[in-house]
Amino acid sequence: MNIILAGVGGQGTVLASKLIAQAAMHKGYPVRTAETIGMAQRGGCVFSHVRIGDAVYSPLVPKQTADVIIGFEPAEAVRALPYLKPQGTIIVSQKAIKPVTASLGASGYDGSEMLAYLLQHYPKGYVVDGEAICAVCGSSKVLNIALLGAATASGVLGLSLAEMEDAIKAIMPVKLVAMNMKALSEGAATIEKKEEAIR
Repeated sequence: MNIILAGVGGQGTVLASKLIAQAAMHKGYPVRTAETIGMAQRGGCVFSHVRIGDAVYSPLVPKQTADVIIGFEPAEAVRALPYLKPQGTIIVSQKAIKPVTASLGASGYDGSEMLAYLLQHYPKGYVVDGEAICAVCGSSKVLNIALLGAATASGVLGLSLAEMEDAIKAIMPVKLVAMNMKALSEGAATIEKKEEAIR
């Protein structure tokens, strides 16, 4: 299992990768992780690689082998596409984050073109309204957990929601557990509603 998490600095990409790794290790799987970070504290790109399985000898996911991309931002999800294997799954947050250069100029970037491209070209693409989930949970810092909930509910991680909840309890401070459990549940509900609509 190869997983790429793609976001920008401050979105909790690395924490999300640690939670996946924790849940997989608790289940008895060997796990390797790595981050490639570019000026993360200034809103730069953050790629986290998570590899699960016996025959994994490098922590970096080779291109065209990722089973899933979890995109914390539409443009970052598109940027990670070279890693996705054919018929791979994409879980992506709806909300765009303008790069500094776009904010200073007259760019109209809002992520909608990126999302349209992803949904048109990748049948296993799921868009998560992370902003709405963060509002329901009362914090803008739970986007990463909402996306994990969506990825878990899609079945692509091979982990259950209960296993992800155990990972949250093991890693996160007690005072934040309830809020993150809600974000996990809300993210999962996004996928469950979409699956019900398809049936």
